Amino acid sequence: MAIEGSTTTASRRIRLGMVGGGRDAFIGGVHRIASRIDDRYELVAGAFSSTPEKSKASAADLGVAADRAYGDYVEMAKREARLKNGIEAVAIVTPNHMHFPVAREFLKRGIHVICDKPLTSTLADARKLAKAAETSGALFVLTHNYTGYPMIRQARAMVESGELGPIRLVQVEYAQDWLTENLEKTGQKQAGWRTDPARSGVGGSTGDIGTHAFNLASFVSGLELEELCADLDSFVEGRKVDDNGHVLMRFAGGAKGMLWCSQVAPGNENALKLRVYGEKGGIEWAQEDPNYLWYTPLGQPKRLLTRNGAGATAAGQRVSRIPGGHPEGYLEGFATIYSEAAEAIVARRDGKPVPEGVTFPGIAEGLAGVAFVTACVDSSRRGGTWVKFGTYTKR
Repeated sequence: MAIEGSTTTASRRIRLGMVGGGRDAFIGGVHRIASRIDDRYELVAGAFSSTPEKSKASAADLGVAADRAYGDYVEMAKREARLKNGIEAVAIVTPNHMHFPVAREFLKRGIHVICDKPLTSTLADARKLAKAAETSGALFVLTHNYTGYPMIRQARAMVESGELGPIRLVQVEYAQDWLTENLEKTGQKQAGWRTDPARSGVGGSTGDIGTHAFNLASFVSGLELEELCADLDSFVEGRKVDDNGHVLMRFAGGAKGMLWCSQVAPGNENALKLRVYGEKGGIEWAQEDPNYLWYTPLGQPKRLLTRNGAGATAAGQRVSRIPGGHPEGYLEGFATIYSEAAEAIVARRDGKPVPEGVTFPGIAEGLAGVAFVTACVDSSRRGGTWVKFGTYTKR
């Protein structure tokens, strides 16, 4: 991932389009920055807003040619697929309910998709999109960006190599406070759609940040979820989706897990934390201090592992860009997903195998995320009963 000495040329950059992400859209800017950090993409087209006028205005802001600014994603998919130098990949950064129709339109034309999470707003759409991705031949990438952090890659490698022994316990939490009050009633755009089940899906905090927590726990531990029991709440009066969730998990092989997600926990900004414990040791990681990983071998003092210090592994260093002591964080984690996707896209373009070690969340992880949210809502509505996860992930 190192930028220094890069041989990437403008002619080899991946031609990228974007749906959503126009003026005042937070996540669109994040995706654009992430796509450019390692100089692997060039934004050349987009349907940035729901109207042609707004889309063209956003395109002008971003330096995208007026004739490549679209007011409709269907028109964009059709025309870009016909152009000699049309887009090779599209980034989807719309509200959740639009992920399915937009992704399907580009997949069926063989255009690679890089989609924000969660995969879709409903489980039915997630299953349909999984089938569409399988038959498309195009790549599907889901931007669970926290899997891109170097120390998370190191944690995963440590689990895979057996340093922790067989895993017994997984604890993960993602706490925020920004929805502690009824912010959606003020007209705030992000709060508005994220608390509207018609646009966000049935899950509130479970869909917005709980999916990140679940994905991270699965990515690092390598465990397969078998059952869950959820207790969800909507603490803010009138809120139609959950803003707090507690979930117990049972994994294949006997490991147990706990997940807490909340957007009504004052004092928390983006407090994503993961703990994994095995028979031989444990690890701890916090997203707000991402360049460090605590490792405790059983019966020995706790050790602080750093991104480029003693104890760093090849898995983490492969996705690290700058010398130790200089923090890498949220944007770089996002950029890792984009750059891993670029490796796969270029390999496909050149008819070569994907380079060893390249990994990114895809359609399977996306389906699992939507299944997780749906299972949590069902479990909670039934009074916190245990539900079989496999019944939700069937395609």
